[in-house]
Amino acid sequence: MKLESDPHSGANTITGYGDGYVEINKVPHQHAVLLSSNGEISPWPVARFSELQSEHFSQIAALKPELIIIGTGKRQQFPKPELLKPLIAAKVGFEIMDSQAACRTYNILVGEGRRVLLALIVEGNS
Repeated sequence: MKLESDPHSGANTITGYGDGYVEINKVPHQHAVLLSSNGEISPWPVARFSELQSEHFSQIAALKPELIIIGTGKRQQFPKPELLKPLIAAKVGFEIMDSQAACRTYNILVGEGRRVLLALIVEGNS
């Protein structure tokens, strides 16, 4: 799926998404990523939802975004509440959705000028 972006905004945007990849600023990535609206694009060491640990959420809370969008792969899955404690302690808002919806929501929030972080699990066609 191709997504539209505003090339003049200077913000990181999702320009495409499909089985096994996410395209950020027209550059494909075949692994989980942390993506902030105006910051770095970093690998996120999570290949599958089942691998999520509290440390992964501590890593994203430390970036202090206004809001975190968590894309859990092909379907929406909710982490155990104890894993989310770092986000709750940091008083950072977060939303959990499937990765495709997370990409669309992230782009909308970036278009509104929000300071948002996307933590995205990218699953292949297996």
